[in-house]
Amino acid sequence: MKKQLIIRSFFLVIISMLLGTASFGQTAKKNTVRLKTKYIKIMNGEVRFEIKATSRINRKNVNVSNIDIRVFNEFDGESILLGKTTTDIKGASTFVVSNINKIQPDSTNIYNIKTSFKGNDAFKKASKSISFKNADIKAKLITKDSVNYITATLVDKSTDSIMENEALSVQLQRLFQPFQIEEFNITDENGTIIVPIEDDIPGLDGNLTFEIILSEHDEFGTVKALIIAPIGTPIVDESTFDQRKMWSPRNKTPIFLLIFPNLLIFGMWGLIIYLITNLFKITKS
Repeated sequence: MKKQLIIRSFFLVIISMLLGTASFGQTAKKNTVRLKTKYIKIMNGEVRFEIKATSRINRKNVNVSNIDIRVFNEFDGESILLGKTTTDIKGASTFVVSNINKIQPDSTNIYNIKTSFKGNDAFKKASKSISFKNADIKAKLITKDSVNYITATLVDKSTDSIMENEALSVQLQRLFQPFQIEEFNITDENGTIIVPIEDDIPGLDGNLTFEIILSEHDEFGTVKALIIAPIGTPIVDESTFDQRKMWSPRNKTPIFLLIFPNLLIFGMWGLIIYLITNLFKITKS
Protein backbone atom coordinates (compact mmCIF):
# COMPACT_ATOMS: atom_id res chain seq x y z
CA MET A 1 0.00 0.00 0.00
CA LYS A 2 2.79 2.36 0.95
CA LYS A 3 4.66 1.49 -2.23
CA GLN A 4 1.58 2.38 -4.30
CA LEU A 5 1.23 5.76 -2.52
CA ILE A 6 4.92 6.47 -3.07
CA ILE A 7 4.67 5.56 -6.76
CA ARG A 8 1.55 7.74 -7.21
CA SER A 9 3.21 10.66 -5.44
CA PHE A 10 6.32 10.23 -7.57
CA PHE A 11 4.27 10.27 -10.79
CA LEU A 12 2.31 13.35 -9.62
CA VAL A 13 5.56 15.19 -8.92
CA ILE A 14 6.94 14.25 -12.36
CA ILE A 15 3.73 15.35 -14.11
CA SER A 16 3.70 18.67 -12.19
CA MET A 17 7.32 19.31 -13.13
CA LEU A 18 6.59 18.57 -16.80
CA LEU A 19 3.54 20.86 -16.81
CA GLY A 20 5.51 23.59 -15.08
CA THR A 21 8.36 23.24 -17.55
CA ALA A 22 5.93 23.36 -20.49
CA SER A 23 4.19 26.48 -19.19
CA PHE A 24 7.55 28.09 -18.48
CA GLY A 25 8.69 27.23 -22.00
CA GLN A 26 5.57 28.82 -23.49
CA THR A 27 6.14 31.97 -21.44
CA ALA A 28 9.83 32.09 -22.33
CA LYS A 29 9.06 31.99 -26.05
CA LYS A 30 7.51 35.44 -25.96
CA ASN A 31 9.88 38.20 -27.04
CA THR A 32 9.87 41.86 -26.11
CA VAL A 33 8.79 44.42 -28.69
CA ARG A 34 10.45 47.84 -28.78
CA LEU A 35 8.40 50.69 -30.25
CA LYS A 36 9.91 53.89 -31.60
CA THR A 37 7.68 56.80 -32.59
CA LYS A 38 8.55 59.98 -34.49
CA TYR A 39 6.27 63.01 -34.78
CA ILE A 40 6.25 64.94 -38.07
CA LYS A 41 4.12 67.99 -38.80
CA ILE A 42 3.58 69.38 -42.31
CA MET A 43 2.58 73.03 -42.28
CA ASN A 44 -0.98 73.55 -43.58
CA GLY A 45 -1.23 69.81 -43.92
CA GLU A 46 -1.18 66.52 -42.09
CA VAL A 47 0.48 65.26 -38.94
CA ARG A 48 2.29 61.91 -39.15
CA PHE A 49 3.53 59.47 -36.57
CA GLU A 50 6.19 57.18 -37.98
CA ILE A 51 6.27 53.99 -35.91
CA LYS A 52 8.98 51.34 -35.90
CA ALA A 53 8.66 47.96 -34.15
CA THR A 54 11.74 45.83 -33.45
CA SER A 55 12.68 42.94 -31.19
CA ARG A 56 15.90 41.35 -29.97
CA ILE A 57 15.79 37.66 -30.96
CA ASN A 58 18.79 35.36 -30.73
CA ARG A 59 21.04 38.35 -30.12
CA LYS A 60 19.88 40.04 -33.31
CA ASN A 61 17.61 43.03 -33.81
CA VAL A 62 14.77 42.03 -36.13
CA ASN A 63 11.82 43.95 -37.53
CA VAL A 64 8.42 42.96 -36.18
CA SER A 65 5.93 42.89 -39.06
CA ASN A 66 2.16 42.51 -39.29
CA ILE A 67 1.29 43.65 -35.77
CA ASP A 68 -1.47 46.11 -34.92
CA ILE A 69 -0.41 49.33 -33.22
CA ARG A 70 -3.02 51.49 -31.51
CA VAL A 71 -2.47 55.23 -31.20
CA PHE A 72 -3.89 57.15 -28.22
CA ASN A 73 -4.14 60.85 -27.37
CA GLU A 74 -3.60 61.29 -23.63
CA PHE A 75 -4.71 64.48 -21.88
CA ASP A 76 -6.20 65.46 -18.51
CA GLY A 77 -6.15 61.87 -17.30
CA GLU A 78 -8.02 60.57 -20.34
CA SER A 79 -6.83 58.32 -23.14
CA ILE A 80 -8.61 58.76 -26.46
CA LEU A 81 -8.09 56.22 -29.24
CA LEU A 82 -7.14 58.01 -32.46
CA GLY A 83 -6.96 54.82 -34.51
CA LYS A 84 -4.71 51.92 -35.32
CA THR A 85 -2.18 50.92 -37.93
CA THR A 86 -0.32 47.75 -38.96
CA THR A 87 3.43 47.37 -39.42
CA ASP A 88 4.76 46.32 -42.82
CA ILE A 89 7.46 43.76 -43.62
CA LYS A 90 10.12 46.21 -42.40
CA GLY A 91 8.35 46.66 -39.06
CA ALA A 92 7.41 50.23 -39.99
CA SER A 93 4.08 52.00 -40.17
CA THR A 94 2.79 55.54 -40.56
CA PHE A 95 -0.29 56.84 -38.75
CA VAL A 96 -1.70 60.03 -40.30
CA VAL A 97 -3.90 62.68 -38.68
CA SER A 98 -5.46 65.24 -41.02
CA ASN A 99 -4.20 68.17 -38.90
CA ILE A 100 -2.91 68.87 -35.42
CA ASN A 101 -6.27 70.29 -34.30
CA LYS A 102 -7.53 66.68 -34.15
CA ILE A 103 -5.22 66.15 -31.16
CA GLN A 104 -5.87 67.66 -27.72
CA PRO A 105 -3.01 69.14 -25.65
CA ASP A 106 -2.96 68.99 -21.87
CA SER A 107 -3.27 71.99 -19.55
CA THR A 108 0.38 72.94 -20.19
CA ASN A 109 -0.09 72.92 -24.00
CA ILE A 110 1.94 69.74 -24.36
CA TYR A 111 0.70 66.99 -26.67
CA ASN A 112 0.98 63.44 -25.35
CA ILE A 113 0.75 60.47 -27.71
CA LYS A 114 0.92 56.81 -26.73
CA THR A 115 1.47 53.93 -29.15
CA SER A 116 0.49 50.52 -27.83
CA PHE A 117 0.76 46.88 -28.88
CA LYS A 118 -1.49 44.50 -26.93
CA GLY A 119 0.72 41.44 -27.50
CA ASN A 120 0.18 38.07 -29.17
CA ASP A 121 1.40 34.47 -28.98
CA ALA A 122 4.94 35.44 -30.04
CA PHE A 123 5.45 38.87 -28.45
CA LYS A 124 4.72 40.57 -25.16
CA LYS A 125 2.61 43.70 -24.99
CA ALA A 126 4.47 46.99 -25.35
CA SER A 127 3.85 50.73 -25.38
CA LYS A 128 5.70 53.95 -26.07
CA SER A 129 4.77 57.50 -25.10
CA ILE A 130 6.05 60.72 -26.65
CA SER A 131 5.42 64.36 -25.79
CA PHE A 132 5.87 67.43 -27.95
CA LYS A 133 4.93 71.08 -28.28
CA ASN A 134 3.39 72.75 -31.30
CA ALA A 135 5.68 74.83 -33.50
CA ASP A 136 5.06 76.65 -36.77
CA ILE A 137 7.38 77.58 -39.61
CA LYS A 138 6.22 80.65 -41.51
CA ALA A 139 8.09 80.58 -44.82
CA LYS A 140 7.90 82.58 -48.02
CA LEU A 141 9.86 83.49 -51.13
CA ILE A 142 11.12 87.05 -51.55
CA THR A 143 13.13 88.79 -54.29
CA LYS A 144 15.66 91.48 -53.46
CA ASP A 145 18.01 93.09 -55.98
CA SER A 146 17.06 90.42 -58.55
CA VAL A 147 18.13 87.67 -56.13
CA ASN A 148 15.61 85.15 -54.80
CA TYR A 149 15.61 84.34 -51.09
CA ILE A 150 13.69 81.97 -48.88
CA THR A 151 12.86 83.47 -45.53
CA ALA A 152 11.41 81.41 -42.66
CA THR A 153 10.43 82.24 -39.09
CA LEU A 154 10.14 79.63 -36.34
CA VAL A 155 7.37 80.18 -33.78
CA ASP A 156 6.47 78.36 -30.56
CA LYS A 157 2.65 78.18 -30.79
CA SER A 158 2.17 77.35 -27.12
CA THR A 159 3.50 80.79 -26.13
CA ASP A 160 3.26 82.60 -29.49
CA SER A 161 6.94 83.48 -29.21
CA ILE A 162 9.72 83.32 -31.76
CA MET A 163 12.47 80.73 -31.36
CA GLU A 164 16.05 81.87 -31.81
CA ASN A 165 19.27 79.86 -32.08
CA GLU A 166 17.50 76.89 -33.66
CA ALA A 167 18.78 75.04 -36.75
CA LEU A 168 16.60 74.96 -39.87
CA SER A 169 17.59 73.17 -43.06
CA VAL A 170 16.52 74.14 -46.57
CA GLN A 171 16.34 71.56 -49.33
CA LEU A 172 14.85 71.10 -52.76
CA GLN A 173 12.49 68.23 -53.53
CA ARG A 174 13.80 65.82 -56.14
CA LEU A 175 12.59 62.48 -57.52
CA PHE A 176 14.85 60.16 -55.51
CA GLN A 177 16.15 62.28 -52.63
CA PRO A 178 16.11 65.98 -51.70
CA PHE A 179 18.90 68.28 -52.85
CA GLN A 180 20.42 70.13 -49.92
CA ILE A 181 20.46 73.93 -50.35
CA GLU A 182 21.60 74.86 -46.86
CA GLU A 183 21.89 72.24 -44.13
CA PHE A 184 22.28 74.37 -41.00
CA ASN A 185 20.76 77.83 -40.75
CA ILE A 186 20.53 79.25 -37.24
CA THR A 187 17.54 81.49 -36.52
CA ASP A 188 18.47 85.02 -35.46
CA GLU A 189 17.01 87.13 -32.65
CA ASN A 190 13.81 87.41 -34.69
CA GLY A 191 13.58 83.65 -35.08
CA THR A 192 14.26 84.04 -38.82
CA ILE A 193 16.59 82.65 -41.46
CA ILE A 194 17.26 84.07 -44.94
CA VAL A 195 18.72 81.74 -47.57
CA PRO A 196 19.65 82.83 -51.12
CA ILE A 197 18.54 80.61 -54.00
CA GLU A 198 20.74 80.10 -57.04
CA ASP A 199 19.50 80.84 -60.53
CA ASP A 200 19.09 78.30 -63.32
CA ILE A 201 17.87 75.41 -61.16
CA PRO A 202 15.90 73.12 -63.50
CA GLY A 203 12.32 72.28 -62.61
CA LEU A 204 9.27 70.79 -64.30
CA ASP A 205 7.35 73.69 -65.88
CA GLY A 206 9.80 75.95 -64.01
CA ASN A 207 8.29 75.10 -60.60
CA LEU A 208 10.55 74.23 -57.66
CA THR A 209 9.36 72.83 -54.33
CA PHE A 210 11.48 73.82 -51.34
CA GLU A 211 11.34 72.24 -47.89
CA ILE A 212 12.21 74.16 -44.73
CA ILE A 213 12.69 71.68 -41.89
CA LEU A 214 13.11 71.71 -38.14
CA SER A 215 14.47 68.19 -37.77
CA GLU A 216 13.84 65.90 -34.77
CA HIS A 217 13.83 68.62 -32.14
CA ASP A 218 13.75 67.40 -28.54
CA GLU A 219 10.63 69.47 -27.73
CA PHE A 220 8.93 70.10 -31.08
CA GLY A 221 9.70 66.99 -33.11
CA THR A 222 9.99 67.47 -36.87
CA VAL A 223 8.22 70.41 -38.51
CA LYS A 224 8.26 70.94 -42.26
CA ALA A 225 7.07 73.84 -44.42
CA LEU A 226 6.74 73.64 -48.22
CA ILE A 227 7.12 76.45 -50.75
CA ILE A 228 6.28 76.00 -54.43
CA ALA A 229 8.17 78.69 -56.34
CA PRO A 230 8.01 79.33 -60.14
CA ILE A 231 11.65 80.42 -60.31
CA GLY A 232 13.29 77.39 -61.95
CA THR A 233 14.50 76.84 -65.47
CA PRO A 234 11.71 74.99 -67.33
CA ILE A 235 12.55 71.41 -68.29
CA VAL A 236 11.66 70.38 -71.84
CA ASP A 237 9.84 67.08 -71.62
CA GLU A 238 11.46 64.86 -74.24
CA SER A 239 9.90 61.68 -73.02
CA THR A 240 8.55 59.34 -75.71
CA PHE A 241 7.02 56.90 -73.26
CA ASP A 242 3.47 57.55 -74.51
CA GLN A 243 4.48 57.26 -78.16
CA ARG A 244 4.68 54.10 -80.27
CA LYS A 245 8.31 53.21 -79.50
CA MET A 246 10.16 49.99 -78.68
CA TRP A 247 10.24 50.88 -74.96
CA SER A 248 6.61 52.01 -74.75
CA PRO A 249 3.87 50.12 -72.86
CA ARG A 250 2.06 47.21 -74.51
CA ASN A 251 -0.87 49.30 -75.68
CA LYS A 252 1.60 51.60 -77.50
CA THR A 253 3.37 48.89 -79.53
CA PRO A 254 4.77 50.22 -82.85
CA ILE A 255 2.55 49.46 -85.84
CA PHE A 256 5.25 47.57 -87.80
CA LEU A 257 5.72 45.23 -84.79
CA LEU A 258 2.03 44.42 -84.93
CA ILE A 259 1.89 43.84 -88.71
CA PHE A 260 5.19 42.16 -89.65
CA PRO A 261 5.26 39.34 -87.00
CA ASN A 262 1.58 38.57 -87.65
CA LEU A 263 2.26 38.30 -91.39
CA LEU A 264 5.08 35.85 -90.68
CA ILE A 265 2.86 33.77 -88.39
CA PHE A 266 -0.04 33.62 -90.85
CA GLY A 267 2.37 32.87 -93.72
CA MET A 268 3.94 29.95 -91.84
CA TRP A 269 0.56 28.49 -90.90
CA GLY A 270 -0.65 28.95 -94.48
CA LEU A 271 2.37 27.04 -95.77
CA ILE A 272 1.80 24.23 -93.24
CA ILE A 273 -1.89 23.96 -94.19
CA TYR A 274 -0.96 23.93 -97.89
CA LEU A 275 1.54 21.09 -97.39
CA ILE A 276 -0.90 19.02 -95.32
CA THR A 277 -3.60 19.48 -97.98
CA ASN A 278 -1.24 18.30 -100.70
CA LEU A 279 -0.27 15.26 -98.62
CA PHE A 280 -3.94 14.28 -98.35
CA LYS A 281 -4.36 14.68 -102.10
CA ILE A 282 -1.31 12.51 -102.78
CA THR A 283 -2.57 9.85 -100.34
CA LYS A 284 -6.01 9.69 -102.02
CA SER A 285 -4.52 9.48 -105.49
